[in-house]
Amino acid sequence: MTRRPRKITPRSLEIGALYYLERYSTSSANLRRVLLGRVFRAARHHPTDVEACTALVDGLIARFEGSGLLDDARYALARAQGFRRLGNSTRTIRAKLLRKGVPAGIVEETLSILTEESPQAELAAAITIARRRRLGPFRIVPVAEDEQDVRALKDLAVLARAGFSYDVARRVIAAETVAELESPALPQPNRRE
Repeated sequence: MTRRPRKITPRSLEIGALYYLERYSTSSANLRRVLLGRVFRAARHHPTDVEACTALVDGLIARFEGSGLLDDARYALARAQGFRRLGNSTRTIRAKLLRKGVPAGIVEETLSILTEESPQAELAAAITIARRRRLGPFRIVPVAEDEQDVRALKDLAVLARAGFSYDVARRVIAAETVAELESPALPQPNRRE
């Protein structure tokens, strides 16, 4: 049996917002979405002025942004760096940040900062995925000569679905050895092998 949500008050919204921020790093738009979800659930069970609660939510978010509790640029950069370490492509990072409600301008600034930090980051991310999925030169079991073209196409498809360009995917898959990919010019991903 599901519990009935509590009636929304300014205090309960603030406590809920602070509790959420204590547990999760988030964007302003995502926090707004979470809090409005609470308002709409409560409105199904209690008489609630949704417009007044929406104004309360907007006021809380403005206050949290002013105090530094919410900072979309800081959030976007931290998330993007984490996504990059996991091997996400620029396209995937952009989509994930936009889905979390980060404004498009901040997303583009964040991606340009990532590119400035490491110009070869896209290639390094593709290498991370290839290593994790054992694609191309990271394959453990050698492929028969008559199946190499088919296997290469499948490996390229994996990297394409991960959001990498054809040029980056082809460079990773076409490499003969791991050493060829791990030249000193490339940033080395953390190894867990």
